[in-house]
Amino acid sequence: MSRKNLQIQQLNNKMVSFASVQQQAVPASGWVRTIRSALGMSMQQLGRKLSISKQSVQDIEKREQEGSITLRSLRETARALDMQLVYGFVPNGGSLDALIEQKARELATEIVLRSSHTMLLEGQENSEQRIRKAIEERTVLLKNEMPKILWD
Repeated sequence: MSRKNLQIQQLNNKMVSFASVQQQAVPASGWVRTIRSALGMSMQQLGRKLSISKQSVQDIEKREQEGSITLRSLRETARALDMQLVYGFVPNGGSLDALIEQKARELATEIVLRSSHTMLLEGQENSEQRIRKAIEERTVLLKNEMPKILWD
């Protein structure tokens, strides 16, 4: 297994553990307010743990709800709640392999169809079967090489 493939596999294994988390809805009022309320902790109490004012806690909760809070603020707040912040990325296709496959197939299709069009103009038209086979072959090559153009 190549070094690049090993890196992708190791990263993919880490991402898989986040897959179930992505289906958990964020509470409407945000995690900080929801957890603080569930624990029966006042804004003032959380503020003391963070060495900030009640108004600053209110600001943290508001920024989290709006999506403008920093990871640093969330990490510090989690620590004050005796928790830890966990975040990660999950590919939409379910895995890095699926993402790479999709991008390789898209690029392969573009390359093969462009070439096929040129051949058509020269009177050397390919059959649908030959075009599909060429796309599959090019997809495999692109997946193995993973050129930077894959991400353009």
